[in-house]
Amino acid sequence: MSKKKPFGNFDDIKRLYRFFLPGSWIYLHFVVPSYSCLRPEQNTASAGSAFIWPERKTMEFSIDYQAITQLLTKASEEGRGFLYEYEVYELLKSSGSETPPRVQLLMQGSRPSDEEIMAMPGDKVVLKIVSPFIVHKTEVGGVKVVQKTPSQVRSAWRRMLYEIPENYAAWIERYMSGAPGAYQGLRGDALQKAIARDIKGVAMCQFMPPDSPGFGNELIVGIRLSREFGMVISAGLGGTDTELYAARFKKGQAVVAASTELCDGETFFELYRNTISYKKLAGLTRGQKRVVTDEQLLECFSSFIEMANRYSPLNPDTPFVIDELEINPFAFTDYLMVPLDGLCKFSKRGEQRAPRPIDKIDKLLHPSSIGVIGVSSKGMNAGRIILNNVLTNGFDPDKVRVIRPGTDEIDGVRCIPDLDSLEEPLGLLVLAVDASQVPDLVEKIIDKGAAESVLLIPGGLGEKKGSEERGEGLKNMINEAHKKPGGGPVFLGGNSLGILSHPGRYDTLFIPEEKLPKHRGEHARKSAFISQSGAYMITRMSKLTFLDPAYALSIGNQMDLTAGDLLRFIREIPEIEIIAVYMEGFADLDGLEFAQAVRETVLMGKNVLFYKAGRTPEGKSATSGHTASLAGNYMVCESCIRLAGAMVARTFTEFEELFRLANVFHDKKINGNRIAAVSNAGYESVGMADNILGEDFALDMAAFGTSTVKTLEKVLKEGKLDTLVDVKNPMDINPMATDAVHEAVIRALLKDENVNAVVAAIVPLSPVMQTLPQGILPNESVTSDTSIAMRLPALAKEFDKPVVAVVDSGNLYDTLAGTLEQGGLPVFRSSDRAVWTLG
Repeated sequence: MSKKKPFGNFDDIKRLYRFFLPGSWIYLHFVVPSYSCLRPEQNTASAGSAFIWPERKTMEFSIDYQAITQLLTKASEEGRGFLYEYEVYELLKSSGSETPPRVQLLMQGSRPSDEEIMAMPGDKVVLKIVSPFIVHKTEVGGVKVVQKTPSQVRSAWRRMLYEIPENYAAWIERYMSGAPGAYQGLRGDALQKAIARDIKGVAMCQFMPPDSPGFGNELIVGIRLSREFGMVISAGLGGTDTELYAARFKKGQAVVAASTELCDGETFFELYRNTISYKKLAGLTRGQKRVVTDEQLLECFSSFIEMANRYSPLNPDTPFVIDELEINPFAFTDYLMVPLDGLCKFSKRGEQRAPRPIDKIDKLLHPSSIGVIGVSSKGMNAGRIILNNVLTNGFDPDKVRVIRPGTDEIDGVRCIPDLDSLEEPLGLLVLAVDASQVPDLVEKIIDKGAAESVLLIPGGLGEKKGSEERGEGLKNMINEAHKKPGGGPVFLGGNSLGILSHPGRYDTLFIPEEKLPKHRGEHARKSAFISQSGAYMITRMSKLTFLDPAYALSIGNQMDLTAGDLLRFIREIPEIEIIAVYMEGFADLDGLEFAQAVRETVLMGKNVLFYKAGRTPEGKSATSGHTASLAGNYMVCESCIRLAGAMVARTFTEFEELFRLANVFHDKKINGNRIAAVSNAGYESVGMADNILGEDFALDMAAFGTSTVKTLEKVLKEGKLDTLVDVKNPMDINPMATDAVHEAVIRALLKDENVNAVVAAIVPLSPVMQTLPQGILPNESVTSDTSIAMRLPALAKEFDKPVVAVVDSGNLYDTLAGTLEQGGLPVFRSSDRAVWTLG
C-alpha cells in the first residue's frame, strides 16, 4: 500500500481488513491513526507499526432494540403494519448493519431544495417510489438512477409521481387477482387516483454501484413468521429473478431456510455455504473474485436471527411481531454489504394458546377404563367395530362402558344411558358419532369431568369446507378448559381413524379385524407410528410385514393434542426406540415444537423418521415479498426437521424403506459411511456404485485392508472363481458363486475395519444357489441350513455392523426375500434403492 494515500475513514480500514482476511495471519506495515474499534493493544499504533490480524476474527455488532421498537411503534400509531423502505434502512442501522445507504424522503406536494439534493454523496442518486402498496417497484418504473443535479432529480421525481399511478393501474387491471385489497374493484381514473393518493413521495437514496452486476452477485436475506415453524430465516441468490432461481435450481442450491429458534448464525452460515450464492460471492467460481467476507455474512445472519427471536410471537416481552423483514438485494461495493431494497411487515403480538396438559396423554395411551359413544346395537357400524377391537386386543370388558340409552348390554359390555350415569371419570372416552353431536357432548364432558382423555373419531370438525365455525368453536371450548385448574381433558382428533395401543391393551381403529389383521399378543415392540392420515397408517401396517408398532395413532386435524405433544410424550417411553411420523400440516407453531422435540429425541439416542405431504409452494402474490414464497411451507418444514436430526423421506417408498432399516439397525453400530457392496451380477455392482451420492448424503466405497484382500483371494480360489473375479469394491463375484462363497465373502467384508456396512445383493436365478422353495427343483430348498437364506441372517447376527440384503427378482423368489426378512435382515428388491436408502 502506498504511504502517499493514508486512510480517510473507518470504511478504508474495514476494506483492507477484509481484503486480507481470507488468508492466514497478515502483517501490515503502514501509517495508521488510532481507531477506537481496535483492541487496546492495537490502539497504540504509530508509523511503521507491524499489526497482526487474527484469521477470521468476527467483528462485534450490537442491536438497538429500543430504536427498532420505537420505529415500529411510530408506524403502528400511524395505522400502519409495515415500514417504508427508508424506515427499513433505519431499522438496519439499529440492527448493526454497516452500510445502509443515506436516504432523503422527497415528499409529494413539496419541492426538493438544491441543498437537499446536493447533500447526497456521489455523482448519482437512486430515486424510489414510496407507497404502502407498491412492493415490486421496478416493474412499474418505480426505481430510477439519475445524475445528481437539482434539475435532473426534480424532473425525474415529478415524472415518477405522475407515471407510476398509470403504470401500476395498468398492471393491476391485467392481474386483478394480485391487486391489494385497497384497490380491489377499482378501474380507470378511480384506480389511478387511489394509487396517487397513497404515494407518500420519492426516496432519494445514495447510489452505491456494485462491484459486479453479473449473475449471483446479489444476496437476498429475510426473516418471516411461519404459521407452523415460527420465525424463519432464508438467504440465497437475490435480485428480481430470485423466485426463478429457487424454482429451477436443485434443493438447497439457490436458497436455504431454517428456524431461528433451532439455529444460530454459525449454523445457518454453514447451510448457506453449500449454495451457489455463497460460491459466487466467495469467489469460488471461475473468473469470480470474492466480494464479501465470511465474517460479514455471519454477522448479517446472526443479526437477523437475533431480531427474529426478539420480535417473535414466542417472546412474551415484545409488543410487536415481525411478520416479514426482507432485504433483496444486498449488493457488494468494495467489501461493503449494501442493501438496495427492503420491506418490513409487522403486527401486534396476539394471545397465545393455553398449554395442554400433555401428562394426560398417559391416560390416552394406557387408560384405566374406556367408554364408547356411538355403538350400534343392531348393525356393525364404526362404534361397534371399535368396541370389538378394544376387546379383541385384550382390554378388560369389565372396565369398558357403552354409553347408549335403552340397551343393557352389547357384545358382553355393560351399557349406561348417559354420561351422568358414570360411576367415575373414564380414562378414555371415544366419540364415534355424527359431527353435529360433538359440540354438545364435549361441553358436557368438560363440565362433568367425565373423562381424562377423549378420542374424536368424526370428521367435519374444521377440516371440511363449511365446518370451520364448528371446529373453531370446539377449539375455543377446549382451550378455555385447559386454563382451568387441572387443565381439563385432552382430546385427539377430530377426523381420527383411532388408536392402537398394545401396551394399553386396546385398539380403537374402526377397521374390522378381517380387513386389517394385527400382530396381537405379548412380544417386544420398539416403534411408534404417528400419522395425520389414518388411511396412510393402516395401509402401511397392512402392506409392511415388519411393521408392528407398539403405538399407532391417527391424529386427524389436531384440534387439541398435536404431533409435537405426542412426540414429546412417546419419546419418554423407554421401550420406544423408533418413532415414524406422517404429517400433512402442523397446528400453529407446532412445527417448531415438533422440531425441538425431534432434536431432544435424537439426542436421547432414538430415531425419528418423517414424511411431510403437500409440496406445492405457497401461492405467489405480487403484493408480497420474495421471502414468503421462497421459504415455502415444504422447504421450511424439510429444512427444520432435517436440521433437528430426523431422517426425512421424500416419497412413500423412501419412508417405508427408512422404517425398514431403522427397525432392524437401531441397535447396530454405524461408525462411518464406508460401505462394501457385493453381488453375483455385474449390473448390480455398477448400480450400487452409481448410488453412493445423493443431494444430502455421500457414501464411500471402502478400501479393503491387506488381510481382507488375501482372504477374499483365497475364497475365490477355493470356489474356482479366481480366474473370473477380481477383488475390488463393489465386488462382482459371478453367477457361479455358491451360497457358501457368498457367506465367506460377506464374512470377510464384515471383519474388515475399513468397512462400516455391507450391502449383499443376490440375483437368485443363479443355478448354483439354493433360492427356490422346496419341491420345485430336486435337492434345492430355500430353508435348507446351507442356503443363503439361512446363512446370511446368522452371519449378520454375529456382527454389530449393518447388513442389507437385496433380492432382485420376480414373485417366484418372494419366499427367499421373506425368509431373509424373518431372519432379521432388511430386504430390498432393487440394489440401487438399497444403497440410496442406506445413504
